[in-house]
Amino acid sequence: MMKDFLCLSDWSLADLEKMFALAKELKAKQKAGEAHKLLEGQTLGMLFEKSSTRTRVSFEVGMFQLGGHALFLSSGNTQMGRGEPIKDTARVMGRYCDGIMIRTYSQAAVEEFAEYCDAPVINGLTDMYHPCQIMADLMTVQEHKEDYRNLKYCWIGDGNNMANSWINAAAIFGFELRVATPKGYEADAAVIARAEKAGAKLIFTNDPKEAAAGADVLNTDVWASMGQEEEQAEREKAFVGFQINSELVKMAAADCVVMHCLPAHRDEEITDEVIEGPNSIIFDEAENRLHVQKAIMASLMAK
Repeated sequence: MMKDFLCLSDWSLADLEKMFALAKELKAKQKAGEAHKLLEGQTLGMLFEKSSTRTRVSFEVGMFQLGGHALFLSSGNTQMGRGEPIKDTARVMGRYCDGIMIRTYSQAAVEEFAEYCDAPVINGLTDMYHPCQIMADLMTVQEHKEDYRNLKYCWIGDGNNMANSWINAAAIFGFELRVATPKGYEADAAVIARAEKAGAKLIFTNDPKEAAAGADVLNTDVWASMGQEEEQAEREKAFVGFQINSELVKMAAADCVVMHCLPAHRDEEITDEVIEGPNSIIFDEAENRLHVQKAIMASLMAK
C-alpha cells in the first residue's frame, strides 16, 4: 500500500476498494456508538493555505473519533508563511506528527512535502486534485446505487480539480464519464491523456444537455474556485447554460442522483430547487467526507 494519498491515480483499484470497505465499517460503528480508536494516541498535523469548512471539521472530528488528535495550522501562522522551505517544514513535522493533511494551491508543493516527510501525507485539496472528495462521492453513490461502477457519470461545469479527479476515477473504476465544459475551460490535458491511455471511457462535450442525457449521476462545482474570484463576472458569462436545474435533471435517468462538493452558489451553477430536491444526495456526500477520510487515515497511519 502507498505511503501517501496525493492523487487517486497513484492507487490501485483493489486498495481503494479496501478503503471503501473500511469506511463503510467505520461509519456503521460510528452510527452504532461503538468505539473505533484505530489511531489512539496519534497526531495529525493539518496545514491550511486555503480556507475550509468540511475539510477541517471532517479531519479534526475524524481524528478524535479514531482516538487521536488533530492540530490545525494556518500557513500564515507558520514559518512556511515567512519563507521557510517546504522540505525543511516537512522534515520537522514528519518527526512530530504521525500524519499530515495539506489543503493548498499547488500540487507540486504537496508532492515536495511528501517527498521529504517521513509521515504519511494526505492531499486535502489542491488546484489540481481533490482525491478525498472523490472518495466520498463514490462512497455516496455506492450507498444509493449499490454498484457504483456500471453507471453513467456526468460532470457539468469547470474543468477544475474536481473534473480532473473524476477523470482519474473513471480510469481506475471503469465507469463512463461525460465531461461538459465551456470552450476554454477544459480539464487538464495531461490528466486526460493519462486516463485515455489507461482505457478510460471518456466523452467530452461543450453541450451540458448532451452530457446529461440518460446519466445516472450529475455532478458540478462552483464556476469560480478559490483564487479565481476576480474571474467571477467573466465566468458567469462563459458558463451560461451550464447550470444543473430541474430541466437538466429531467434529461438524466429518472432515478439519477445529483452531487455537489460544496460550498454551492445556489441558483448559479445549481438551483436551490435541485439541491433541496428528491434527486439530491449532496448532504449525504458531505457527511461521507468524515467516514472515508477516517478510512484513509487509518489505512495510512494505523500501526
